[in-house]
Amino acid sequence: MTELLIKDDHRRAVEALRRSYEAIPPGTPVRLAKKTSNLFRWRDPSEAPGLDVSGFNRVLSVDPGSRTAEVQGMTTYEDLVDATLPHGLMPTVVPQLKTITLGGAVTGLGIESTSFRLGLPHEAVLEMDVLTGDGQIVTATRDNEHRDLFYGFPNSYGTLGYSLRLKIQLIPVKPYVRVRHLRFDDAAECARVLGEITESKTYDGEPVDFMDGTVFSAREQYITLGAFTDEAPYTSDYTGQEIYYRSIQQRSVDFLTVRDYIWRWDTDWFWCSGAFGVQNPTIRRIWPDKAKRSDVYRKLVAYDRRFQVVARVERWRGLRPREDVIQDIEVPVERLSEFLEFFHDKVGMSPIWLCPLSARERWPLYPLEPGKPYVNVGFWGTVRLPPGQIPEYHNRLIERKVAALDGHKSLYSTAFYSREEFWRHYDGETYRRLKESYDPAKRLLDLYDKCVGGR
Repeated sequence: MTELLIKDDHRRAVEALRRSYEAIPPGTPVRLAKKTSNLFRWRDPSEAPGLDVSGFNRVLSVDPGSRTAEVQGMTTYEDLVDATLPHGLMPTVVPQLKTITLGGAVTGLGIESTSFRLGLPHEAVLEMDVLTGDGQIVTATRDNEHRDLFYGFPNSYGTLGYSLRLKIQLIPVKPYVRVRHLRFDDAAECARVLGEITESKTYDGEPVDFMDGTVFSAREQYITLGAFTDEAPYTSDYTGQEIYYRSIQQRSVDFLTVRDYIWRWDTDWFWCSGAFGVQNPTIRRIWPDKAKRSDVYRKLVAYDRRFQVVARVERWRGLRPREDVIQDIEVPVERLSEFLEFFHDKVGMSPIWLCPLSARERWPLYPLEPGKPYVNVGFWGTVRLPPGQIPEYHNRLIERKVAALDGHKSLYSTAFYSREEFWRHYDGETYRRLKESYDPAKRLLDLYDKCVGGR
C-alpha cells in the first residue's frame, strides 16, 4: 500500500510539473530550483524562478528479486543507498558525494571505483521518463522509439530535458569491504597495473570489486583495491577524527563497512576539507561530525566565491592571484603517465585522484570507445598564476593536453573550448539532431552556451 501511495504521489508531481513548465513564458530561461549543486560552473544568481522539482526526490520502489529500483530524478545517492542497502543491494556505480542526484549523474556523468567493471551510472539505466524541452514527457529505453534520447541524454546536462523517473539495475553487496593499498614509485608501472586489472577484474588471482588510485607525488602513487567480504576483523571509521586519504599512506590493508566504504570520500570532500582547517586535529574535534560533509564545504566555497573573502585578503597581502583548477578528465590508460608528468610539471597540485573505467556501450555526447580502458584523473584546488598569465592559464593548458592525448574532459566545471572545438569533442551533429527533435523551440539552453558560455 505504501508503494502505491508513493507512486500516486509521483503521478501528481508529474502533472504539477508539466503545468508549471507550460506556465513559463516562451523565451524565459528554464532552470531547476535545487537546494544543492555539485557543479563548479559558477554563474550569477538568476532572478527568474526555477522549475520546482522538489517533488522528485524519492525512491519509488526497490525490487530485490529483479535487483532493480525505480527512483525519481532528484533523489540523492545518499537516500538511494539508504533505501537499497537494507535489501543487500547498491547501485552499480555510486558517485563519491552524498548529494549528487541520480538524474544529475545520468545527465552529467558520474564515476566511482566500480567503473572499471560496470562503466558509468547511466549504463545501469533500463528506462527513464524525461520532461523534454518541448514540454512532453516520454519514456526512453535502449530499444523503443526514443532510443536516440536514451543514448544522447548522458552528458547533455539538462539541455534536452529533465529525468523524472529512472529504473536502474542494482548489484548485491556484502557487509564489509576489504581494502588494499598498493604503492608504486613509477607512474608508468602504476598505469600498467591499472590497465591489467581493468581487463582481468582480478589481482594476484583474487577478484576485485572496487578500484581507484591516489597520487601524492611523481614518486608516490597508490592503487586501492576493494573486495566484498562477509566478515571483518575490525572496521575503521573515517567519519570522525581519522581521515581516509591519509590512511592510504599509513595502511596496506583496511576494513570498512560497505556504507562507510561507499562514502569514504565524502567526509573530507576527498582532501579538500583541509582548506577550511578541518584536518587540523583541534579544529576537527570541535567541527560537528554532521557538518563533515561535501555539501557543507561546497556551500562555504560558494560563499567565498560570491564575496571574494580569501582573494581580498591575499591581494591585501600582496600575493599573486590564484586560479581554480577543478576538473575531471579521462585519458586512455596507456597515456596516463604522460598526463601525470605534464600535470606535475605545469600544474603541481596534489593529491590527484585516479579512477579507471571501461564504458560498456557508446554514448555519443561523451564518446568513449566501449571496452577500452581509460583513467579518470580528478584534481580540485587552486594554483597561483605565473606572473603575467591570464586567469585561465592552467585550465587552458590542461584542455589542450587532454585533447592531444585523445582524452575527454567532464563539463561540470569551467571549459574554454571554441564552439568548433567543443562540438568536435562532444558530437555536435548528434546533439543538433536531438535538439531539433526534443527541444525544437530551444526553450532549454544549448549545451555549449551552458557549459562554456556560463549562461
